[in-house]
Amino acid sequence: MATRVVLILLLIFFASIPAVAQIDIGFGPQLGIYKVQELDGVKLMGGAALRLKLTDLLGIEASINYREEEYGGGSARLKSWPVMVTGLVYPIPFVYGAIGAGWYSTSIQYNFPSGFLGGPSSIASESKQEFGWHFGGGAEFPVGSFAKVVGDIRYVFLNYDFSRLPGSDGVNSNFYIVTAGFLFNL
Repeated sequence: MATRVVLILLLIFFASIPAVAQIDIGFGPQLGIYKVQELDGVKLMGGAALRLKLTDLLGIEASINYREEEYGGGSARLKSWPVMVTGLVYPIPFVYGAIGAGWYSTSIQYNFPSGFLGGPSSIASESKQEFGWHFGGGAEFPVGSFAKVVGDIRYVFLNYDFSRLPGSDGVNSNFYIVTAGFLFNL
């Protein structure tokens, strides 16, 4: 089975070599709003993306963003730098489907109130890396010959495991994100 997958990937790679000279590359800022299922309100997220359209049908995007959220009534504050790699499939030239994976480097600051677990108030922190995956779709529109405006919606599957916050194992932190970006053609 693994041999077949490798052969198919090699076939796709070698079939796209003639198109390498025609790769469309874009780089620029992106801004997003997201809603975590277990939290109230919509949050803001910002970052940058690099997009390569390899053929008329296939593309790939790499992005890095910054986001913050709180859990447990403020007992845990997260700061995360999601690094995502996304495969893009263009059924028509300006509309795409997206599927990919993300690595979430996260720092968690715990702020336990006085009397929590029978002790004095305390602040503790930890860093962890979580893996998540996502899917969605969007559209991109050219702005002259120098840039394009992109927008998409993605659903991200990500579950945090807070080791120091009682009763919060496997917090459902899946979220929707709606992003807009301005990518300059390189």
